[in-house]
Amino acid sequence: MHDCHSENRRLEKVSNSALISGMDRPTAQQTAQGQASSAAAAANPPIQPVPQVAGNNDNNVDVNFDSGIEVERHHITLLLLEKKLYLAPIGKYPQRILDVGTGTGIWAFNVAEETPSAVVTGTDISPVSQDGTLAQHPNFIHINDDAQEEWYFRSDHFDFVHMRYLYGAIDDWGKLFRQAYTHLRPGGWVESLELDIEIHSENPKFENDPDHIFKKWWQLFLECGQKTGWPWDIAREGRQKRYMRDAGFRELVTKSWKLPIGGWSEDKKLKEIGVHNGEFIWKSIDAFTIHPIGEVLGWSREQLATLVNKMLKALMEPKTFPYYTVHMVYGRKPKRVLATTEGTQG
Repeated sequence: MHDCHSENRRLEKVSNSALISGMDRPTAQQTAQGQASSAAAAANPPIQPVPQVAGNNDNNVDVNFDSGIEVERHHITLLLLEKKLYLAPIGKYPQRILDVGTGTGIWAFNVAEETPSAVVTGTDISPVSQDGTLAQHPNFIHINDDAQEEWYFRSDHFDFVHMRYLYGAIDDWGKLFRQAYTHLRPGGWVESLELDIEIHSENPKFENDPDHIFKKWWQLFLECGQKTGWPWDIAREGRQKRYMRDAGFRELVTKSWKLPIGGWSEDKKLKEIGVHNGEFIWKSIDAFTIHPIGEVLGWSREQLATLVNKMLKALMEPKTFPYYTVHMVYGRKPKRVLATTEGTQG
């Protein structure tokens, strides 16, 4: 893990320096474009390192994590969901909430603050905070646990099971949703939010080019998933919904959003989201690339730097209009459960 972080820092210097130096010295043809970009940046300042949730800005708890990357992604997701932490109709007073793959714990922490009636449990294979701040919150519990293994919780225990951004980290999605079903009480809800990591373009010139870097990028991650057994395509072709239905969930609701990269959208909300997402991509693309492509596919540091530079330049190219899609599915465990096997209705 530490070797990976060191490699990340070295790669960041290689990949970003070349692109930044090119941006600092625009050609005459780029001057107008650079002025427009500067104006857009001035109108859309970077996000702050402290997450805020719908009027909750007491700042009475230190939530500066080891990395600001997940904080930024959390902020982007809040903007996308219009400052809601979840969309499943779980009711006003849930008692037990589980956040699977909690990461830094930022989502679970915010839910614990917003929902004092609930004990919020976050599971992850890594600790949530080196300073232990989150672990001290009175209704937040962190458990070091691998969601791919058997869950030790009681059956029919939770009111709400939440999971997001687990692409590339789960080997058996069917098992994951079956376990969520087993450990939810009858009438409880599950919610899954995942990113389709294939980058699309609003411009048909780029979108329909099979040799464009956007297409090649996705194919590399697809190959990584095939090699490791941890697929990156959970958000594609209705897989989330299908796995949930197969596990026994009903009242399924599917929602999808376009997630722009950069401030190109004419829609005010999407423009703001795009500016933040562009900053997030800039800061995270190296770490996002090193493990799957560098370690799994065996690419050298120089090859990775070239790939990252090519991707960043494509993202910043005028009239590319790049975006991701985000897919959410939430569903309910029936209140009256028929005889099942591991939560799968017959």
